[in-house]
Amino acid sequence: MFNNITLDELNNYLKLFNKMYDAMRLVDPINKKVIENLYNCSDGPCEKCYEYWGKGKICDNCISTRAYQDNECYVKLEQSIDSILCVTSLPIKGTEHPLVLELLKDVSNTMMIGFGDYASGQFVRDLIYDINELAVKDEITKIFNRRYADEHLPKNIVKAAMEKCPLSVIFLDVDNLKEINDTLGHAFGDATLKKVADVIISCIRINTDWVARYGGDEFLICLYNTAGSEAYEIAERIRNKISEIVILQDEKIKTTASLGIYSIENTQLTAAELILLADNKMYEAKKKGKNCTVI
Repeated sequence: MFNNITLDELNNYLKLFNKMYDAMRLVDPINKKVIENLYNCSDGPCEKCYEYWGKGKICDNCISTRAYQDNECYVKLEQSIDSILCVTSLPIKGTEHPLVLELLKDVSNTMMIGFGDYASGQFVRDLIYDINELAVKDEITKIFNRRYADEHLPKNIVKAAMEKCPLSVIFLDVDNLKEINDTLGHAFGDATLKKVADVIISCIRINTDWVARYGGDEFLICLYNTAGSEAYEIAERIRNKISEIVILQDEKIKTTASLGIYSIENTQLTAAELILLADNKMYEAKKKGKNCTVI
């Protein structure tokens, strides 16, 4: 990582990296923009960094955002249209705006070694996809995890501000998961979480919104271009559907959820502040007797 590095010092590193990597670029990890192509990258200045991969959407497993937030160096495999690349993200601190140095190494041929009959481009691409999915998905519910939420919510806030549109966050807590785990066992608790996740997914727009399991019995839902009144309707739809979930038919054991909503528009809040405000609303719902939504 680079902390308070001078331009001359950075140039010296770049001369070294030129011999080691196939491409280099400076990226704004929050706004997802290419600030400058330093070596052999086809993107233009201010182009979206993810366009390099030809997917047309932000990477779920964005190590440049993670590198900047954690002030650590991260490495992952990524696939472009015709190549497999090893991407190294190095945060540059002490600059006016978020900045990450991305170093790209073509490992297409290297990745074919050792796979035997499976040494095909599609096999490796599928493997890379699975690895990147595992990094941002919750093992139990198969929805996004807290890492994804912490990395993507700041980008959603910036995008909403730039496009001058509202953004709403719902913080959801399953009311009686501890009792289900204690009385029926964790297998039933896990099944409950999976059913809750399925309900949430059925109530949001997959291509616009997202949901992540944020804690043991907590879910964070991000609704893009959604004002508070509409978010409340969505939250109530989710709450009512969760109350219909039957955990154990013979015992008629059911579950409910408490939800808190916080919406922003033309407001400068950090992701942590927005989550805390929605979390506080959820606790108000708990105090009101659970199984309700507070906005």
